[in-house]
Amino acid sequence: MKYEEVYLKAYDSVRDARESIGRSLDFYNTRRPHSSLDSNTPDEVYFESLTTFPKAA
Repeated sequence: MKYEEVYLKAYDSVRDARESIGRSLDFYNTRRPHSSLDSNTPDEVYFESLTTFPKAA
C-alpha cells in the first residue's frame, strides 16, 4: 500500500488522503487479482472460505 499509493502521491489534505487510500484499498481487495491467491482477489478468497467452511457440530 505504501509503495503503490502513499509514497507516490502528495495529498492536499487529510480528507484527500483518506479518500484516495480508501479507493486504493477497495481496488486492492475487490478488483486486483493476486498471484499468491491463484489470480483471485482477497475478497473472493475470503468470502468463498465462508461458504465452504465446515460447521462445527
